[in-house]
Amino acid sequence: MKIDILVAEIGSTTTLVNAFSDVNSLEPVFWGQGEAPTSVLEGDVRAGLRGAVDELCRNKGLESLEYGEMLATSSAAGGLKMTVHGLVYDMTAKAAREAALGAGAVLKMVTSGLLRESDLDGIRAINPNIIMLAGGVDHGERDTALANAKSLRSLGIKVPIIYAGNADTQTEIKSIFAGTGIPLYIVENVYPRIDELNVEPARKVIQAVFEEHIVHAPGMEHIRDMVTGPIIPTPGAVMESAKLLYGAIGDLMVLDVGGATTDIHSVTEGSEEISRMLLAPEPVAKRTVEGDLGVYVNAMNLVGLIGRAELESRLGFPLEDVLASYRAIPKNDAEIRFVEALAAEAVRLAFRRHAGHIRFVYGPQGRSSLAEGKDLTQVKYIIGTGGALTRLPGRAGILRSIAGDGGHLRLLSPPETAGVLVDNDYIMASLGVLSKRRPQAALRLLRWSLNIP
Repeated sequence: MKIDILVAEIGSTTTLVNAFSDVNSLEPVFWGQGEAPTSVLEGDVRAGLRGAVDELCRNKGLESLEYGEMLATSSAAGGLKMTVHGLVYDMTAKAAREAALGAGAVLKMVTSGLLRESDLDGIRAINPNIIMLAGGVDHGERDTALANAKSLRSLGIKVPIIYAGNADTQTEIKSIFAGTGIPLYIVENVYPRIDELNVEPARKVIQAVFEEHIVHAPGMEHIRDMVTGPIIPTPGAVMESAKLLYGAIGDLMVLDVGGATTDIHSVTEGSEEISRMLLAPEPVAKRTVEGDLGVYVNAMNLVGLIGRAELESRLGFPLEDVLASYRAIPKNDAEIRFVEALAAEAVRLAFRRHAGHIRFVYGPQGRSSLAEGKDLTQVKYIIGTGGALTRLPGRAGILRSIAGDGGHLRLLSPPETAGVLVDNDYIMASLGVLSKRRPQAALRLLRWSLNIP
């Protein structure tokens, strides 16, 4: 048996492979899935990949499987760790942050202004996979980015550096890192003019740098023995699927509740009315990740946020009935109800952190309204992916709960008319990387998984 493409999702604990056939036709097929423990931390990614392929074969009753090519997403070993350093926190630092998050990075540090010794010590301790340096609009301030470049050079670590600041400073930045052995990548400014974000070029380069250097990471050195195509960060792959869907069905947001984090991706330009009120520009495609909201690793944090007594009142039984046995995947009705309650709270809080809001300002002319953050008022579809929001029986209600949720908080929420869709096959991340090779097949498979024509 030969399959066209396998897509591996190499996670911190498990490795999945999703198999796709007929990807060059008008009727591509999601053929099957296999899973095995991730083996990156044991020193060789190939063991987990082979184990997942072996399980796929067992699921299909086959002794072996041939495939044309293998693509991959990875969040193993902490994912894509980045630090970003800009000039002004609400401008160039924010723009660099948006570019990094949209590419699928795990942000470990964001600084603005001149790097201090404590910042440099922090970078050494983090040991990031990539450092992004920004600062200054085009033809604007130059000195801070140059001083920060010299400080980063002094670290003496060979971490790839992406410069996405003032275009006038590019030649001097190249001179600073010349001969150091530090990989340097120059991209367009993420904040070229006041009130303009330009994050897409940086996102593309971040993913390319990740792919180039991930193959040298501990445990990943032999990944090219099996993976022949693109390798991108798993959250970045979900964003690729979201952007692909946006081109086909319009404004949307994707919620992914996991065991450790909750990610929200939104792709929407918002309304013209709100755009005139915005204090600062927002990217069309935005990702936020909440590292304290997860239904397994951070389950007790969510219990605390809800309140133990309140949660027990909702559930109708003591938490001890589930806490002793709950192990990531709910196995009985009590555990399902418990995880649904946690997922609902994770969605509620992550959404309120992601969404923009209206605030009132009072002056000599009376009250005026200003907008801050991401405008979601034009969102047509709310999509659920990830283990919780594709498997829990109450998933649709959890997703629907954020529509029209502005209320007294004056949130820029999706309208109550927004539709709810679920990634039933749980393949959005895989299709994000597949879209790099076969965009039309990826879109068709996304539509099938979401049950839309």
